[in-house]
Amino acid sequence: MAADRIEREIIIDASQEQVWAVLTEADHVARWFGDSARVDLRPGGKMVFGWKEHGSHYARVEKVEPPGFFSYRWARTPGAEPVAGNSTLVEFTLAAEGSGTRLRVVETGFANLDVSEEEKGTAVKQNTEGWVAELGELQEYAERLAA
Repeated sequence: MAADRIEREIIIDASQEQVWAVLTEADHVARWFGDSARVDLRPGGKMVFGWKEHGSHYARVEKVEPPGFFSYRWARTPGAEPVAGNSTLVEFTLAAEGSGTRLRVVETGFANLDVSEEEKGTAVKQNTEGWVAELGELQEYAERLAA
């Protein structure tokens, strides 16, 4: 059975407000998470993340509590709306850590994807590797802005 949870936590040398902006504003998101982004930052708002090599992935904002918590549900399949069976929930928690910010991301819902166990395992592996890379890019971008 595939794991149902991915967790990553990093410390970013930038204020919580700066990290919040990098995480939630489309112009910033497109600098670290894909090649383009659209963000309607309100519960139920739509988001689109675009990658030249992966297509556009659609998401729906679930919860927004500035500047400490933000979540969305996103579709695994490019071009599909996020619904039960094709999406996972991504939650970001931000907390002040000295002069920087502790950012934690948790992605869940892989067990509920309407795909084979093998495909669920592949999704967990790909997204685990993806979050390592994307959070590294987020950290680098946020720290460059804060400098």
